[in-house]
Amino acid sequence: MKIKPNSNAQPTLWQRLGAWAVHGFTASGLVFGFLAMLAIRDHQWPEAMSYLFICLVIDGVDGTFARWLRVGEVLPEVDGKAIDYVVDFATYAIIPAYFFYESALVPVDWQLPCTFVILLVSALYYGKTGMVSADYYFVGFPVLWNLVVFYLFFIFQFSGPINIVLIFLFAILHFIPIKVAYPSQATRWQGLSLAVCALSVMDWLLILWNYPERPIWMIGVAWSGLLYFTFLTIYDTWLAPKKLT
Repeated sequence: MKIKPNSNAQPTLWQRLGAWAVHGFTASGLVFGFLAMLAIRDHQWPEAMSYLFICLVIDGVDGTFARWLRVGEVLPEVDGKAIDYVVDFATYAIIPAYFFYESALVPVDWQLPCTFVILLVSALYYGKTGMVSADYYFVGFPVLWNLVVFYLFFIFQFSGPINIVLIFLFAILHFIPIKVAYPSQATRWQGLSLAVCALSVMDWLLILWNYPERPIWMIGVAWSGLLYFTFLTIYDTWLAPKKLT
């Protein structure tokens, strides 16, 4: 049962339990994040990234559950966005930074500097006002270091110096006013974006399952998804027709 907007009726016990369950579901991202840290410690790379992908899925669907159950109305004393920010910063920045450091993607002398850059720019990005635009775009490259590390380790497998350049490039892009679409909130080609996103996630899981083997078609699908969202960002930022005001 949903609470009607502007209703003065008090939420039932079941509604409150449902709302707490949604908050618990969001917070469970930290549990899976901790499991990822244990796997990183043991250099179990596919397992670690699998846990981080579970966190990604939780973050992708918990908002839908919250809206369905009107969590903000049922539990106004609990700030779900604050919980979400805590979990996101841990699973999109801190734990991927730890993965990056332990996986030796760059020469030893650059491991700490690059890790510090990931953490610092992520914190600064979270402190920006207007991190999300009125038309539901991320302004600047969002804190998605889990995906950056996934591509560096499992897809690209570039040399250390190139990885250093890419880390600093993504760090700078946090503060460049590009428009990065969130697939479920995209205002352009939403259906296609969701389809590409779903296909990419399935492909990423197959890549983790098959590691250390790297079937060429799986790598090709991963590259295709990346190129699609790169093109979408370029188009939305610089090529899309401007709306008249």
